[in-house]
Amino acid sequence: MSDVLQKMETRRSIRKFKGDMVPQDIMDKIIEAGLYAASGHGEQNTIMIQVTNKELRDKISQMNCQIGGWKEGFDPFYGAPAMIIVLAKKSWPNRVYDGSLVMGNLMLAAHELGIGSCWIHRAKEEFEMDWGKELLKSLGIEEEYEGIGHCALGYVEGEYPKTPARKPNRVFYVK
Repeated sequence: MSDVLQKMETRRSIRKFKGDMVPQDIMDKIIEAGLYAASGHGEQNTIMIQVTNKELRDKISQMNCQIGGWKEGFDPFYGAPAMIIVLAKKSWPNRVYDGSLVMGNLMLAAHELGIGSCWIHRAKEEFEMDWGKELLKSLGIEEEYEGIGHCALGYVEGEYPKTPARKPNRVFYVK
């Protein structure tokens, strides 16, 4: 089996991270993988925001917790010290699909590089809020973007999750 297929089979969502920061050179490689995701018509209408600033990371976690309806103090990012937020142009009909491909590339690249990852939802709601729009504006992003997801990143705390068996009867053949 090729290494790529093996990585696809063994990548799992991580829900407990160490506090150690992911080095920037590794973050850069993960981001580069996201830049090479397939996109509808090759338009590349997605953007990514790397967040390693603890204050901003904690603010996003707090907002995400409120949107999700959890008790105050719960961390929906499971302690991950870094994240890459994926957004796509709101006017682009393939935005969710293109952004999902970026997220997949980010998670596979992270796994290849020994970094745990987890797709965290509610980016759409965050960037519909004034707070999210102001964050984009502060970064010089003027166009309207929809949040697709957060890729939580960090070193795995504890055992790496085992790959569960695949459910049967999920593939049908027409020959």
